Formats: sequence, C-alpha cells, structure tokens
Amino acid sequence: MTRASLDKQPREVAAMFDAVAARYDLTNDVLALGRNRRWRAEVVRAVGARPGERVLDLAAGTGTSSRPFAERGAFTVPCDFSLGMLAAGKRRVPWLPFVAGDATRLPFRDGAFDAVTISFGLRNVQDTEGALRELLRVTAPGGRLVVCEFSHPTWAPFRTVYSEYLMRALPALATRVSSSPDAYVYLAESIRAWPDQAALAELLIGAGWSRVAWRDLTGGVVALHRGVRPHDA
Repeated sequence: MTRASLDKQPREVAAMFDAVAARYDLTNDVLALGRNRRWRAEVVRAVGARPGERVLDLAAGTGTSSRPFAERGAFTVPCDFSLGMLAAGKRRVPWLPFVAGDATRLPFRDGAFDAVTISFGLRNVQDTEGALRELLRVTAPGGRLVVCEFSHPTWAPFRTVYSEYLMRALPALATRVSSSPDAYVYLAESIRAWPDQAALAELLIGAGWSRVAWRDLTGGVVALHRGVRPHDA
C-alpha cells in the first residue's frame, strides 16, 4: 500500500524511530493529551491475555504496551524494527524478551502465538497487507488479532478540528517535548493518509482473518480492530 507523500523506506522509518526513542513515551503522553493510556487499557482488555498464553506485541517500541500482558501471566514477546526503541526498552524492562523483527518477515515459526497485537505501528509498515498475512501466519488456529491504530473521527465537525490539530498543533507541540520533532510531521501525514475503519477491516478480511470487527475509541480518533485466525487457514 502506498500513501501519498509517505515514501520513506523501511530503514529511514527505523532511523526516525531510533531518533525519538529517548523521549518517545513522554512525547506520546503529551501529544495524545493522556488518552493513550486509556487506549492501551482497551487493547489489554481486547487481547484478554491469560496465564500461559503466548502473545506477540508487534511494534512494541520500548515495551510499555507489552508489560500488561506479561503481568497477566502470558509469555509476551515485544518485537520492533527500531533497534533504538528496543535498546531503550531493554534498559527499562530488562526481563522482557525483546526481539528485532520486520513486520513482513517475522522471525517466528508458524502458529507460534495465541494472540498477536500491534498498536500504532501498522501505519508505519510499507506493505500493510503483507504484515497482516504475516501476523496470520504466526498466529495459532483460533488465535486472535487486535490492531489499535489512529483512524477517522466519525463526527464531521470534529474531524475538521482534528485534522487541523494533526497538521499544525501536533508538530508544534512535538518541537517542545520530542527528541526528534521532524518525526511527528511524518506522524501527522501518515495518520491523515491512513484508511478509515471499514477500509482497514476489508484489508484484514483480505489477509485471511475471520470474524473481523472494530470499535471506535475517542469518537473514532482511534479504532480497535479484531480478527480471528480460522482453523482451516
């Protein structure tokens, strides 16, 4: 999938995230006005990790999103393509088994995980459909997928205000708190170019996921998509 004006190669995107790793979690808290904590809690609830299960947290960054699954007794693997993010995460949470990996060529065997999840990372993968198929491959039959991603607000007047925030206020705020504010210009552009809720659901279905559904959070600023790997896939 190509996105207008977003022609960064995977190495460029990885380098961009390496540059923001030092203050990534703080910057997210500020730019999302604290709502990201609620979004993470909704992901944890949707994944429903249980003791003894195997969970892959793709685009895990520094591991903030992975800890709740591990704390619930699931064997949790945080995976990311940014070595800078992984290094920052390993310093903070040394007991998590961080793994470097490309979303389109994951270093795991077929059916390795009971649940797979990716939060605010699918948008940064150059081949969205390929990543969804690869997540299907490493999920056990009957296993589940949860995708949390920025989406399209459902109320038109708010959608206009939100778009203005993305393109003007977000980069300005990032200049104050981020270690690499230019990365947040890319962030704003990538959010605007991302498919809406129904279009992303179609991509999941096309990749082979079944029982696909979504739920809007914060009026559609974020959408939580779910899917299940069919037993015959």
